[in-house]
Amino acid sequence: MNPDLNSPLPAPHSLSSEGTLVGVFGAALLLAKKLFSAKPAKPELMSRADFYAELVSLKDQMHADHLALLEKLDVNHRDLVSALERQATRINALEAGFARVDERTKN
Repeated sequence: MNPDLNSPLPAPHSLSSEGTLVGVFGAALLLAKKLFSAKPAKPELMSRADFYAELVSLKDQMHADHLALLEKLDVNHRDLVSALERQATRINALEAGFARVDERTKN
């Protein structure tokens, strides 16, 4: 650090017009190279026909899975309904037995 607080500041560097023109010309060349350079074509990972065949296969598999899931749900529903019917039969039998016991205890 300079202890002299009143020292003049150094003059900023000025750009010459020649340096500016070279910089602008270089930037224009780089931009042109980027815009007009040939880009290599990306290879297709799979053909359109293969893609659609795979899509149809996937749709068919999803449909089969959906039907299997619906069948499992239907089986579970039938099992639950039959279990509820068995429980209802047992509850009705218990209620009938309690009614008989109640009739016997009233007399």
